[in-house]
Amino acid sequence: MIWGSTYLGIELAGETIPAIFAAGERFVAAGALLAGWVVWRKGRAAFRIARAELLAACLVGVLLLSANGMLFLAERHVPIGLASLLIASVPLWILLFRAAAGDRPRLLALASVGTGFCGIALLVRPSGHTSLGWLLVVLGSACVWATGSFVSSRLKLPDDALVATAIEMTAGGLLLLPLGLVLADRGSLDPATWSGRSIGGLVYLVLIGSLVGYTAYVWLLGNVPIGTVATYAYVNPVVAILLGVVVLHEGVSWRIGGGALIVLCSVAVVIRQEHPAGAGA
Repeated sequence: MIWGSTYLGIELAGETIPAIFAAGERFVAAGALLAGWVVWRKGRAAFRIARAELLAACLVGVLLLSANGMLFLAERHVPIGLASLLIASVPLWILLFRAAAGDRPRLLALASVGTGFCGIALLVRPSGHTSLGWLLVVLGSACVWATGSFVSSRLKLPDDALVATAIEMTAGGLLLLPLGLVLADRGSLDPATWSGRSIGGLVYLVLIGSLVGYTAYVWLLGNVPIGTVATYAYVNPVVAILLGVVVLHEGVSWRIGGGALIVLCSVAVVIRQEHPAGAGA
């Protein structure tokens, strides 16, 4: 529920706060707060990790949060329901990366990837005021997020999930924040020009979306079957679409409904084939 609601938070924050700058602010603040909490509870020794682990966490953070920055930028032009459906393609991308790396996914899973990308093709067909370019930015965000997720499974990250999360958020935020400062108009960086809705959205993303949602996701990866965790990919769009309709009065066309059905069913089959119920994390 929290992760699905972050699409609305991103939309609200980006209404009056420069997108990349807002994404950087979100993760620098969340990373600092989480790091402070870890030090308070466990002491500075918690961050005494091997250099390779530090670099691995920084790389994963840069990839994952660069993807989030791309989403921040694109949501100024793409409805949140449609954006969430394109991001739901992450498990499909990961399966392709695994196959390219030499893994042998099940035949039905590979067939479902093809079906899923047919659904994506239906979703990225331009309509109304949504251009193909911005839809492709969202799809690129999904691909970059999948890359970060895939790489994280191949690298040695810090054993403490909270330490890893704090480093990832801080590294990604420190990349996005100066980039946002360079790209934004000087006048748009004045907090006096930010609306209450945008400030509320940003605060929600820091305190709830990042500190609760993202941290819970990292913890779940190490404590429950991966097949259970992966179901977020087809739960998030349902939450985002409902919030888009109720709060932002977004419409849901037959094209979006058909594409959603194809993509989400394909993702469900991939997850079911690759991570049967009861499989270990």
